[in-house]
Amino acid sequence: MTRSMTAFARESSSTEVGELTWELRSVNHRFLEPHLRLPDDLRTLETPVRERLAARLGRGKVDCTLRFVPAGERADGLKVNRRLLEQVLAAADEIATRIGEPATPHVLDLLRWPGLLETPQQDLDAVAVAALALLERTLDALVDNREREGGRLRALLLERCEKLAQLVEGVRVRLPQVLDAVRNRIRERLSELRAELDPTRLEQEIALVAQRLDVDEEMDRLGVHLDAVRKALDADTPVGRRLDFLMQELNREANTLSAKSADADTTHAAVEMKVLIEQMREQVQNLE
Repeated sequence: MTRSMTAFARESSSTEVGELTWELRSVNHRFLEPHLRLPDDLRTLETPVRERLAARLGRGKVDCTLRFVPAGERADGLKVNRRLLEQVLAAADEIATRIGEPATPHVLDLLRWPGLLETPQQDLDAVAVAALALLERTLDALVDNREREGGRLRALLLERCEKLAQLVEGVRVRLPQVLDAVRNRIRERLSELRAELDPTRLEQEIALVAQRLDVDEEMDRLGVHLDAVRKALDADTPVGRRLDFLMQELNREANTLSAKSADADTTHAAVEMKVLIEQMREQVQNLE
């Protein structure tokens, strides 16, 4: 299945431990490069998260963000440690009595007192299990989105392959006419010198020129590379790197065709080929 490296997935889950949300965003990259943003209490998830990403994705820069709202914060919020509060106020009264001034502690100062506000203790093992289970669901969605976008790119690449094949066939059909026209032009230009040149040598020179302009081999190689592109697009393994190499080969043959061109139509066909190949190359950059 052809996959794009550009995709996004977001999944949330409400569990007994709290509200969990994963966001995965991937873009094209030569290798698999995960960037993780995890809550401080869940940093231990980094290794298993990377392992799961490597098992499901071949290439791409992947931004992974986990958000976690503990169940206690959702429901009851922060709790005041009443025992500690009474101790702090009693100490403030004692000090006020000793110095002869009223004790008027500010509320915000009290809130900053270490341990005065309590949050329910979380079972981080349970949170980790729930987070990894949700990650698998999010990866399922991301892979589905990558395959869906990859299918769209596959259709575009096959369409351009067909256009390239038509251009190749057009050049191939016209090639004998082009070579005949080249031979005729050479004969016309040298017609005044026929009396001075050996006819056999003249034919050899014409044959050499025609051989230099012959692009039949380039046409064959273009056809072979296009077949390889089609086969790669039907493969079940990541094909981005192979297709990138094939784009280079196609472009090399199109450049050779342009350099050997002996008429305006062939030059125009070579230019059209290079435009199509560049469009394909840009699309291939997004494939895994």
